[in-house]
Amino acid sequence: MAEHDIRGRLPEGLADAIRATATEIAALLRDAPDTGRPVPGSEWTVGEAAAHLAQVNQFMAEVAAGHARDYGDGTPQGLAAANERALAAFGEREGEPLAAMIVAQPAAFLDAVAEHPADEELMTPMGPMNRAVLGSYLLTHMLGHGYDLARALRRPHMVDRPRAGLTLPFLVLAMPRVTDTGATAGLTARYTVRLWGGDRFGVIFTGGAVSVGHRPPDRPDCTISIEPVTFLLMALGRISPVGAMARGRVLAWGRKPWLGPRFPEYFTAP
Repeated sequence: MAEHDIRGRLPEGLADAIRATATEIAALLRDAPDTGRPVPGSEWTVGEAAAHLAQVNQFMAEVAAGHARDYGDGTPQGLAAANERALAAFGEREGEPLAAMIVAQPAAFLDAVAEHPADEELMTPMGPMNRAVLGSYLLTHMLGHGYDLARALRRPHMVDRPRAGLTLPFLVLAMPRVTDTGATAGLTARYTVRLWGGDRFGVIFTGGAVSVGHRPPDRPDCTISIEPVTFLLMALGRISPVGAMARGRVLAWGRKPWLGPRFPEYFTAP
């Protein structure tokens, strides 16, 4: 199916972002002098992180094609355990073959999107979602690990504002699943989160229960304004909220502005 047909099934720019991100990660790996180099902030090496990315890209392509696949239980702990089991069963750690896989599987994903109903509900480790949201999930996952690989290899990363904005459909769906119920116990608060450039969503806590939606609440207690790349990297646990606030990348105001700095504490990065 032609590319314009794929674009009609996904948010504008998502297919191109998926292709570009996979290609840029593959280029990092092909140029990597040593895939045994450690990834900062991780127990994995470059080769292990790339192997994980290749495996998950394949998983996403298979789910998009309509195949039922199990992979953890959607909790950070369950996903981590599933990752380790999958890595132990997959021995490839060399840059060139992993690069080829990382490019081929997103292409297979987009072929599956072109060939199946866009609104069909699919089961994933982060709950049910349609193929458009699954594409946002695929991009989010690649950007997180692509950022890690770029840092490990001391190369520029590929996370930019347009791509960060395209992760929002997945992140809005996933946030309730990664809420730290211990941190939010008894909490009642209404947040509007605005990404610089226009995207926004709402998060409402009622007695500790959370709901997240693309429509912000009418009378938020706190409005958070955040630079999009900063938002994504914070959501994925790649950068510190304290540092982002100190650099002016996050601002908060409203009737209860003190709720702003607490917001990142309510979620555990998957």
